[in-house]
Amino acid sequence: MGGTITAIRVQKKNHRRVSLFLDGKFALGLSLEVVQDFGLRRGMELGDADLAALERAEQGRRAYQDALRLLSYRPRSVVEMRRRLAKKEYEEPQIEEVIERLLGLGLLDDLAFARLWVENRLALRPRGRRALENELRRKGVPGTMIQQALDESIDEGDERAMAFDLARGRAGSMAGLDREVFWRRLRGYLARRGFPAGLVYEVVGQVWQEMEPEEDPPA
Repeated sequence: MGGTITAIRVQKKNHRRVSLFLDGKFALGLSLEVVQDFGLRRGMELGDADLAALERAEQGRRAYQDALRLLSYRPRSVVEMRRRLAKKEYEEPQIEEVIERLLGLGLLDDLAFARLWVENRLALRPRGRRALENELRRKGVPGTMIQQALDESIDEGDERAMAFDLARGRAGSMAGLDREVFWRRLRGYLARRGFPAGLVYEVVGQVWQEMEPEEDPPA
């Protein structure tokens, strides 16, 4: 039910929030930003529609603050952000309003997200293009942006060199294994990191020859 604003009191535990009283009774809690945006003051008459608008504005503000908090941990794709806000049970119009606001501010940018994801993966957890593409698809990044980010960072020679580096680093812990076990484990290791089958076979064969030069690769 609507009524007349009889008090707007700053909350003791959070000075950025107030308690709104209508006709002497507590009605709802609001942020100072919402109070200022709506120009609320004592003596103002509020109807049911006004109260509903205040609640929507408060939920939208909370959704935006939650989005900023998520971005403070790490960048997000648009789809990731939408999923996380939906999980917090915000309504779809509120989520889309937040998404549009973040896009407008440049705080959400799928291409920039993809570039940073690839850069960090290559520096910290190297893997092939296929694995990186799958990871970014799961994050909801559009395919064209994935390909652009990958093309900017990895060419065929880069991927080949990366596969050799990983294989040689892994092979050190496999010294003494027989040929079939060595091949099976190292091939599986590289395949799980998204390198194409032909490259995996080439790399494992060469690394095996480096370790056991008198041996031939398995048929």
